[in-house]
Amino acid sequence: MPRPRKWRRVEFVPGEICFVPAGRPRCGLEEEILKVEEIEAIRLKDILNLNQDECAAKMQISRQTFQRILSDARTKIATALIHGKALRVQGGDFTRNICRVTCRNCGKQWEESYENYQKVLDNECQCPYCGSKEIFCCKRNNGFCVKGCRKWREMER
Repeated sequence: MPRPRKWRRVEFVPGEICFVPAGRPRCGLEEEILKVEEIEAIRLKDILNLNQDECAAKMQISRQTFQRILSDARTKIATALIHGKALRVQGGDFTRNICRVTCRNCGKQWEESYENYQKVLDNECQCPYCGSKEIFCCKRNNGFCVKGCRKWREMER
């Protein structure tokens, strides 16, 4: 059984985006699908001009994984441009935020993705070390996330 894919952290999530070659009808046009993490890799490397180590650190993945994601994105973009295909941005294995959580029982800390954070709040998540359900965000205060926590910014929207 393959190991589960690691979530890639992204700061920019585009809306529904589809680029179609000028003068060509969208229906019946072949598409290249870019994942959200591939767009993030392009943004970090080619627009923000960060080096690969910085990009990988921002996405919380290894440098080798970042290189593979970037290479896949560039190949898809080049294929779409050369062969007149549409480019669509959708899907992928990404998360917008990662929050540090602590187990009240054993005191161990780890990171949870935004997608799993609601499970933490609903006491459905277990500590991977001791199995306790007494888990909380490290930056929460009296049941509310404090301003430094990424979840606080998400809840304010």
